[in-house]
Amino acid sequence: MAAEVGGDSGGKKGGKKGRKKSKIPRIDMTPLVDLGFLLLTFFILTTTMSTPTTMPVVVPPKIKENQKDQVDPPKIQESRLMTILLGKEDRVYFFIGNGQDEKKPPEMQLTGFSKSGKGIRQAIINQIKAVRENPLIAENDKNIMILIKPMDDSKYKNMVDILDEMNILQQKNYALIPASPVELEMVKKYNEQAGIQN
Repeated sequence: MAAEVGGDSGGKKGGKKGRKKSKIPRIDMTPLVDLGFLLLTFFILTTTMSTPTTMPVVVPPKIKENQKDQVDPPKIQESRLMTILLGKEDRVYFFIGNGQDEKKPPEMQLTGFSKSGKGIRQAIINQIKAVRENPLIAENDKNIMILIKPMDDSKYKNMVDILDEMNILQQKNYALIPASPVELEMVKKYNEQAGIQN
């Protein structure tokens, strides 16, 4: 069906013979509709769709049952080791060391993901600076190792946030491992002393 623009306005006026007016040209819009659909299809097919951004996580190879006794974890100085525990309601607990010595528990601190200079990012920066300025650590060992331990009541978003912090600070030495019962007990005691509801 052809669409028309304009029409015939010629003919007699008031019964008198007048000059015949020319017809207004007729424009057929049908091919333009086809062209519109062709352009629409072209732009849809050539547009680059947004791809989801992913963060690569390096996973160590699986150790076979008969090799478990032969593999020793790397020895790291306590002063170079930072443990971060992710808790509920965006709480981030951290301490220096591995926290496995029950007789001499490390000093635990509580922070969050604040970017105002008091969050976990600033705590990591402070620890990196302390390790670099420590004269007892050899020059080739002046980097820290961070153990990230999400607890059962933490959110997946918290893990993504802490991995973002590792990326922002270009911290390549970190590991994702579960929290030990000793550390969970440390968090519980800290919350009781600070008056935080578990």
